[in-house]
Amino acid sequence: MIELTASDGASFSAYRADPAEAPKGAVVVLQDVFGVTPEIQKIADAFAAKGYVAIAPSLFDRVKPGVSFGHDQDGKAEGAAISAQIAKEQAISDIQATVDAVKDAGKVALVGYCWGGDLAYSAANKVSGISCVIGYDGSNTVADYREKRKVPTLLHFCESDPELPLEAITQFRAWRPDVSAFTYPESIKGFGCEERGSFREAAAAKAQERTLFWIAQYVEGQKPILLKNAGAYAQAKTEKKKKKKENDDLGPPMD
Repeated sequence: MIELTASDGASFSAYRADPAEAPKGAVVVLQDVFGVTPEIQKIADAFAAKGYVAIAPSLFDRVKPGVSFGHDQDGKAEGAAISAQIAKEQAISDIQATVDAVKDAGKVALVGYCWGGDLAYSAANKVSGISCVIGYDGSNTVADYREKRKVPTLLHFCESDPELPLEAITQFRAWRPDVSAFTYPESIKGFGCEERGSFREAAAAKAQERTLFWIAQYVEGQKPILLKNAGAYAQAKTEKKKKKKENDDLGPPMD
């Protein structure tokens, strides 16, 4: 674990995993309501094994430092109680500090799970230095549909979430065509977490495949071009076209 400091002076810990060779970029992993658990650390280790600096900030530290909870109802209740005490602006500040801590490794992706998925979606338009965002199971994300996305955004949803009807996801897709949102049949919330009874191997593998492709495309690849009226994937602006000369494309001169 390392120690970081947010812009408001708050300090917090973070789990960091480094690749064996020169990094391809960095991945910031945002925890669910259970904290920076061994599972979250395992996810960070997996990204590091793929060649990225991976870091998972302990967003609970502002309220109760150094805690994580088991994947059961008691753990969920305790984690939810802590997350409710953390203002979104405070979490965003901690995320910004985390991104700043690894940006020397290259471009930075943000990946969040459940509560962290909602935070990742919000941070995408508020935190500087992010190249792309991936969110899993963000139940509140679909209510945050009004703003165009500033970076490429990929979302994974289960199809059986009592907190998030499938119809709401369908409506979100209509509102935000600039977001790539996938649903996974016969899956429930937490389908990507191996430590939970909700784990669904096939769905988790497919979501991970899409996640790794997304990161490779936007962290290792070239910056996407800002297209006129597309608004969503604006990381690099193209140079304005030079004004056409007066006689350009007007055909041969008249006699």
